[in-house]
Amino acid sequence: MTLATSSACGEFSPPPRLLLGPGPSLVHPRVLQAMGRPLLGHLDPEFLQLMNEIQAMLRHVFRTENRFTIALSGTGSAGMEALLVNLVEPGETVLVGVNGVFGARMAAVVERCGGRPITIEAPWGRIVEPDAIRLALARSGPVKAVALVHAETSTGARQPLEAIGALCREAGALFIVDAVTSLAGLPLEVDAWGIDACYSGTQKCLSCPPGLSPLTLNDHALTAIRRRKTACRSWYLDLSLVADYWEEGKRAYHHTAPISMLYALREALRLVEEEGLESRFARHRLQSEALGAGLEALGLSPFAQEGYRLPSLACVTLPARIDDAAVRASLLRRFQIEIGGGLGPLRGQVWRIGLMGESARRCHVLTLLSALEELGLDQGWLAQPGAALTAAAGVYARPGEPGAMPQKSARMSSEREKACS
Repeated sequence: MTLATSSACGEFSPPPRLLLGPGPSLVHPRVLQAMGRPLLGHLDPEFLQLMNEIQAMLRHVFRTENRFTIALSGTGSAGMEALLVNLVEPGETVLVGVNGVFGARMAAVVERCGGRPITIEAPWGRIVEPDAIRLALARSGPVKAVALVHAETSTGARQPLEAIGALCREAGALFIVDAVTSLAGLPLEVDAWGIDACYSGTQKCLSCPPGLSPLTLNDHALTAIRRRKTACRSWYLDLSLVADYWEEGKRAYHHTAPISMLYALREALRLVEEEGLESRFARHRLQSEALGAGLEALGLSPFAQEGYRLPSLACVTLPARIDDAAVRASLLRRFQIEIGGGLGPLRGQVWRIGLMGESARRCHVLTLLSALEELGLDQGWLAQPGAALTAAAGVYARPGEPGAMPQKSARMSSEREKACS
C-alpha cells in the first residue's frame, strides 16, 4: 500500500453553511479577517497589550470587576475542567445541578478530581429549583461548592441564578457557573449574583471560532486555590501557573498562547461592545420569539419549561410524523443549513436550533422556516405552506419590536442584515 503524498491533497474549500446548531455559530467577517493577521510572539509587548484589552472587554461581558478574568487556551469543556480541577480537592463535596448533559458532565469531572459529587436532579428541560439547592446545602454537611449550568445546551433550559449566590455564601460554599451558551447572549451578572467562578466558550454567543474558554474567578475562588493542600492534578490547566502569564507585570511563560484565536476574540468582543449588551440581548430575544412562533406553527412544541427557555438555543419536541434524521440531512444537503439533534435520551426526539451571536438574525430565521416548510411539503408532514413564515412575520410586525436602538447599533444591525440577505 502506497501512502498518498501531500501534493495529492488539493486546497480545502469548506462548503457554505448556515450554522444554526448548538455551536459553533456563524462568525462575522471582521473576526475571520482578524485571524489572518501576521503572528506576533506570545511575549511580544504588542501582544501583551492585546491581552490586556481582551481582559478588560471580558470583564465587561461577564459584568465583573474580577482581576482574574482571562481567555483560557481550550474550548468550553477546558474551562469546565480547569475550574473544577483547581477548586476541588480529593474528598471535598460539590453539589451539582443535573437537568441535562452538561450538568452530568460537571458531576463526572468532579468525580475525576477526586471530589464527592452530590447531584441535585431535575427532569430534563426543567430547572433546578432554588429550594432544592437550599435543602441540599442544609443536609450535605460541609460543601466546597455548588455548580450549575446557566444555559443547558442539551435541553434549551435557562437556569435562574440570582438567588443561589446568597445561599452559597450562607453555607460557606463557592458558586461555580457554566455560561458556555449564555455569555453575551442573555443577561449574566457575575458580581451582582455572587458567582465565584464562571466559564464560557468563544463559539457560541460571542460568535468567535472554537478554541478559547473565557473564565473569571473572584478573590474567594482564588483564595481557595492558594490554600489547596494538594497540587492541582492538571499542569496545563493549573490556574496558579496560568495566572502568571496573564497577570500584568509578570507575564511568565507557561504555554504558547493561540495567538490568532486571541486576535479573533478581541475582534468579536469589539463587535459586542459596538452593539451594546442590552441591544444584543434584545436581538436574541426577538429572533428567538420569531423562530418559536414559526416552529409552533409547524407543530413543534418547546421542550424546556415555560418561563425558563433560552433565547440563544431553541429545543423543540418533534411530532411522530417528522423523521428527525431525514429532515436534518435534507436541510444540510439541499439548503446548506445545520441544526442539531437531541443528545442522550432525547436523541431522535428533539431538535436543537441555535440562535447565537451572528446566527441570531432575522434573515436566518426566515431562511430556516422557509426551508422547513418546503421539506414538510415534500415529505408529507405539512399540508399547506406559509404558516411558519406568517407566524414569524407577526412577531416582527409587533409595534416597536425592533426597539429604540442607539443610532450606531441600529446602523450596524442594518448592515449585518444586508450582509446575510
